[in-house]
Amino acid sequence: MRVQSLTLAAASAALLVPTTPLATPAQQHTQPVVWRPVGSREAAVSAADLLARARDCAPVSRGRYRSDNGASAKIPVCGTRDAVFWKADMDIDCDGRPGPRCNRRTDPYFAASTAYSQSDGRPLSAERLPFIVVPAPSRIWDYRDHGVGGGSVVAVVYRDQVQYAVVGDTGPRGVIGEASYATAEALGIRPHPLRGGTASGVTYIVFKNTRVSPIEDHAAAVTTGERAARRFVDGS
Repeated sequence: MRVQSLTLAAASAALLVPTTPLATPAQQHTQPVVWRPVGSREAAVSAADLLARARDCAPVSRGRYRSDNGASAKIPVCGTRDAVFWKADMDIDCDGRPGPRCNRRTDPYFAASTAYSQSDGRPLSAERLPFIVVPAPSRIWDYRDHGVGGGSVVAVVYRDQVQYAVVGDTGPRGVIGEASYATAEALGIRPHPLRGGTASGVTYIVFKNTRVSPIEDHAAAVTTGERAARRFVDGS
């Protein structure tokens, strides 16, 4: 979890393309499926519909979170029958498997691990996989008590865009509002681990009792997310 001031800049949304060569039939059983992030066109449910459903907050957290270290604790976790959600900033998580954009040279806070691993046991790739960070369990809130865990599907909403992602990492107990490099990039948010992110305007909707397996299969996250988003919007 980044602890810093953030500025907003535009970035281009990435296209959905495989990051590894097509596997042979024999290899398909052993190689994980990893996808680059996709933009808002993947969303069958509009950002406006999701934000309208998340307009009212019934808090499920016992307290409130900070957006950054030193900020006031003003952010509750809200809940419905189908989801938990919060409205916050976006810090950039560049942790996990190192790559050209996420490594110790680009990010002095880089950690070569994530709370959840992909199917081959390696850490997730923040620069390739859209995922979000949830606060570590605490007296404020324990995500595990609400049908949420590694691989849970998330709709991340920013302006008029929706990006589906998964829960992939955990952060400090008192801070909320962080997503992977790939998530930010797909939403047009500057993804730089130090100078990127946005100070406000991001809604994170985590769908209860959903799970993508393998966690790195972004196409499955999109399919599951579209179904869950429709239930969330149509729910009472």
